[in-house]
Amino acid sequence: MVQIQSSMNAANQNANPKAALDIAVQVSLQKIKYKFIVMSGKGGVGKSSSAVNLAIALSDMGARVGLLDVDLHGPDIPRMLGLSGLLDMNEKEQLLPKQYNQHLSAVSVESLTQGKDDAIIWRGPVKYSVIQQFIGQVAWGELDFLLIDAPPGTGDEPLTIAQTIKDAQAVIVTTPQEVSLADVRKSINFCKVVKMPVFGLIENMSGLACPHCNCHIDLFGKGGGERTAKQMDVAFLGAIPFDPEMVACGDAGVAFQSKHADSPVTKAYRTVAEKMMALLTE
Repeated sequence: MVQIQSSMNAANQNANPKAALDIAVQVSLQKIKYKFIVMSGKGGVGKSSSAVNLAIALSDMGARVGLLDVDLHGPDIPRMLGLSGLLDMNEKEQLLPKQYNQHLSAVSVESLTQGKDDAIIWRGPVKYSVIQQFIGQVAWGELDFLLIDAPPGTGDEPLTIAQTIKDAQAVIVTTPQEVSLADVRKSINFCKVVKMPVFGLIENMSGLACPHCNCHIDLFGKGGGERTAKQMDVAFLGAIPFDPEMVACGDAGVAFQSKHADSPVTKAYRTVAEKMMALLTE
């Protein structure tokens, strides 16, 4: 099991460990303006790639961004960003996030394990503790945005975020077909139950431009995300087209947006990021 040392100062060393961690979490969160959890009702809809690309788009606009990977059983963020090696600690025994660029840093359980293919076998209470430590015992510093990549569904990890970060907002990712939309409606209802505002819904893999004839192909249908957003009374943030190069870049740990700056995918993520950036000027 990964062990993360406490960052409490001398005045808190004799305090109850849970109480000390709760204080550290609140101190850390007070330095972060906006917190978003990126969710999906099911796997395979591009949730992690959406979290990564939104984080990169926001950082490219000059925002200070943290990316927290709480998909504890299937962490993908370090590989998608091309980050390697274990996390270091500062003089206060706080974990130091891995720097992707000047404005973007990331933390994942994969950056705390020697074997990248080792299975993480944890029950709910351990997950709760680790996620809290990822917030309270990491030197995130002053951030404009913290994006949290959660595993699919409505289990321990998103529930822990909802309970720990009271002002978190959800960005929910879906694909257009009905089987995905049925699950995303459950995610929206989860947010209503735990009283987490839904910032909006993204329809991912929304059509493909044929590389040979440039005809538009609706691989998984089209428009279902926008219809669902309207039915469920949540904002529709935009449709992200499918691009095979997204897969290649993710596997290679190369930022799609830097390699394909003028692509429809890049422009679509920038449009969503602009809606998030607008919060800073409200």
